[in-house]
Amino acid sequence: MDSLISAGRVVTGPYGRVLEDGAVLVRGGVITDVGPSAEVESRAPAGIARHVHPEGTLLPGLVDAHVHLALDAGPDPVSALCEADDTSVAEGIAKRALGLLDAGVTTVRDLGDRNGLVTAFRDAVSVGRAPGPRVLAAGTPLTGPGGHCWFLGGEVSGENAIRELIHRNVEQGVDLIKVMATGGGITKGGPPIWAPQFATAELRVVVEEAARAGLPVAAHAHGTAGIVAAVKAGVSTIEHCTWIDRDGFRLLDDVVDEIVDRDIRVCPAASPDWRGFAERFGAERAKEMFDGIRRMRERGVRLLTGTDAGVSRAVFDDFVSSLEFFAYLGCTPTEIVDLATYEAADALGLSEVTGRLLPGLRADLLIVAGDPLRDLQALRRVRLVMADGHLHVRR
Repeated sequence: MDSLISAGRVVTGPYGRVLEDGAVLVRGGVITDVGPSAEVESRAPAGIARHVHPEGTLLPGLVDAHVHLALDAGPDPVSALCEADDTSVAEGIAKRALGLLDAGVTTVRDLGDRNGLVTAFRDAVSVGRAPGPRVLAAGTPLTGPGGHCWFLGGEVSGENAIRELIHRNVEQGVDLIKVMATGGGITKGGPPIWAPQFATAELRVVVEEAARAGLPVAAHAHGTAGIVAAVKAGVSTIEHCTWIDRDGFRLLDDVVDEIVDRDIRVCPAASPDWRGFAERFGAERAKEMFDGIRRMRERGVRLLTGTDAGVSRAVFDDFVSSLEFFAYLGCTPTEIVDLATYEAADALGLSEVTGRLLPGLRADLLIVAGDPLRDLQALRRVRLVMADGHLHVRR
């Protein structure tokens, strides 16, 4: 929808760049003009749809870099998925995508699919057949026999099987490759979360095969040994990165330095229910885990915003609660808005597509009441969402 959108404040880029009383002109799904309201108004065509929010802040759409659209965030999302047919799962994916839009999330990276359902939904969104955020889809994640998320169909053993599954994913048009470098919490009867599932050499095969197709690799890794292997293999992002060892926590400073040197991004995948997780996990143990992420940030690791939406209690429409985790780490509201917009888009290879309000980029934007650069809670007061030029009517 061609639109002229104006607000009392316009966040045009990172580092708190704000234009007072500004406007954005959108034509054909692309931002074509940004500037003071009077100037943009003078250049806008007559009769164009106008959205005026003098008390609001206009900013780029938010980016959630870790979701699972196939999971329902209920008490037992794995059983719910395994018991549902593909038609029901596809309907749930479409519904949950609307929850993301309601929260101002206009780009997501989905890190675990079944039967290409999320990839199909991505394609429907991209051609305008379905409303939703832009989706980067990982397809079927690689895991060991009986390993974490085996129920998604990605069990592999040995280098040949690894290559074959990556080739199948590539043929289905995935945007990245996901590998479960360690066990995970939602897989009943699977390996413990600290246990590595692949040797370093096998992870190198994953990275090499993905690179041949021009794809990045996201590695799920809780355990220290799995994190070390993922770093040595050269993955693009590490998900969770909690440094859990058999007997507690073991963060290795030299490996953290290597993460920085290789510019590997780390997504803590902090659930909107991260405070509740701390209570269930144990306050002392949770603090040690969270302090490890803070320590990585202080040493220069670049963090990614992500919610793990879809696992139990990780809902799709409460992105701000997840962002509050970064405030807990010591980030300012301005830094958090940057993390959730430009920084995340850059990490996902989308810096020339989204993450800023600049002419030539896609029209992913939202208006909130208040100033999120001073008060993060303003992001809860969503007044307008536009995803790829499509105006979203909130439910």
